[in-house]
Amino acid sequence: MALLELKGVVAGYGPAVALHKINLSLEQGQRVSLLGANGAGKSSIVNVISGLLPIRSGEVWFEGERIDGRPAYRVVERGIAQIPEGRLIFPKMSVWENLELGSTALRDKEVKDVLLKQVFDLFPRLAERRKQLAGTMSGGEQQMLAVGRAMMSRPKLILSDEISMGLAPLVVRDIYDTLLRINQEWGVTLLMVEQEARLALEVADTCYLLESGTIVASGPAEEMARSEVVRKVYLAED
Repeated sequence: MALLELKGVVAGYGPAVALHKINLSLEQGQRVSLLGANGAGKSSIVNVISGLLPIRSGEVWFEGERIDGRPAYRVVERGIAQIPEGRLIFPKMSVWENLELGSTALRDKEVKDVLLKQVFDLFPRLAERRKQLAGTMSGGEQQMLAVGRAMMSRPKLILSDEISMGLAPLVVRDIYDTLLRINQEWGVTLLMVEQEARLALEVADTCYLLESGTIVASGPAEEMARSEVVRKVYLAED
């Protein structure tokens, strides 16, 4: 049984249709990238899964249970966390308070304490600055906080949306290295939206290519990286 399945999903904003009968499947422990130009529908898929964008038709299944139509906080309770585009941390709250908000779906304080220790092990800088207002930190530190906040919900699946936006390449590499560690050490499945195609193909084991709200190709990332369309259009190779 797949961890996550989208079956014939159609969704949009107002009269505009953003997704056209999307079929997508993730297995436990996979690292999947969504590749495509701006407006291709990548973020819309993430928002559908998170419960932020209602679907017009089709189905979304997680661990054998249908979850479309549920409010976003119920989706989080099921084990799906999103690292949103633009980070969306709470700038006037401390690092610790931002992380605490990520664990609101959990009841067990001991579990929360363990998760907080894991986040601080992953990002020692957050431990050093736990009392600092989040809005006073650098963009890279805020992105670390956004990842840590997602981890505080004890997710089985993390959805990341353009986490490289506005960050220096070395910072981006460090954050993706941490996501890979989360995937490998904790078995958390990753669905990643990344505008930088070369990076998207490098960190994933599977890739879906979207054009105008439709999946036009999918397969192992290594094979996708060798395809003519991806090389010419997305990797700018001759």
